[in-house]
Amino acid sequence: MTSSIRESLLTPRELIHWGADLFEQAGLAFGHGTDNALDESAALVLHALRIGYDQPDEVLDAELAGKDRLRVIELLERRVSSRKPAAYLVNEARFAGLSFYVDERVLVPRSPIAELIESGFVPWIDTQRVRNILDLCTGSGCIGIACAYAFPDASVDIADLSRDALDVARENVRRHGLEGRVTPVESNLFAGLTGRRYDIIVSNPPYVPQQEVSELQAEFQHEPALGLTAGNDGLDVVTAILDDAGEYLQDDGILVVEVGHSQQRLVEQFPDVPFLWLEFEHGGEGVFMLEAARLSKHADKFRQAVIERGLVSVNQDEVIE
Repeated sequence: MTSSIRESLLTPRELIHWGADLFEQAGLAFGHGTDNALDESAALVLHALRIGYDQPDEVLDAELAGKDRLRVIELLERRVSSRKPAAYLVNEARFAGLSFYVDERVLVPRSPIAELIESGFVPWIDTQRVRNILDLCTGSGCIGIACAYAFPDASVDIADLSRDALDVARENVRRHGLEGRVTPVESNLFAGLTGRRYDIIVSNPPYVPQQEVSELQAEFQHEPALGLTAGNDGLDVVTAILDDAGEYLQDDGILVVEVGHSQQRLVEQFPDVPFLWLEFEHGGEGVFMLEAARLSKHADKFRQAVIERGLVSVNQDEVIE
């Protein structure tokens, strides 16, 4: 970038628009908290300048010192050269209105489940009776931590197979001061949770077919494959969850799982199961809810699918690999 262009970018607003043009010209991919070049550029500029989103317009039009402009420009250019999601560059992502530490050991939080948490999972659960919640395949811990805020009288377990992910989750538990109510658990799905029962089990598990991972855009390649892939059709993990979840839910509990674009494949796998596919005011799809009673009613179908896939159920005293 020439020095004349650097010197012409005087205000945060000018930097935001320049960054958006830069991102569009570079053909960057979005989807890790923002879905377009302008919002992505704004997020990076405001973070670099420590400016909040609720600042008055005159802040965006104030002339910046040369060192501040340079810091912003370098961050925007690094977004292009690295093709890393913005959240990894600034080690921060927002979910359900909360800030979380993230790095390349975990997926960047972006689930529509945030909207369900903010509404207290109403009308599918009586919020007054929720005492125990499980966030399965927790990654950064964002879903479980957000649940702890939404249900202040509940205890929350956040479970993951990845020790690296749990280290990030523990850091977020510490940052939010929730050590007394949110418990990280190293667990291959339900294997480390024997004897526990929950009012809500919520999960954003891996659901991308193996063959599609290599076709993902560069930004997604920076995320841990363990958090993305789930067998040839993307359904191995969710099938295992369906098979075992009923044993860990209270009788009137609910299971909420995101499967994203694998929704149609799941419906075809279990055509007789009445998944309730949830709708979102702020966008998103591929999230279903099942009550404990429906899981029990269709337990034989889930067990048969586990056997056909060559998986091993936790309920058979073994762990799914």
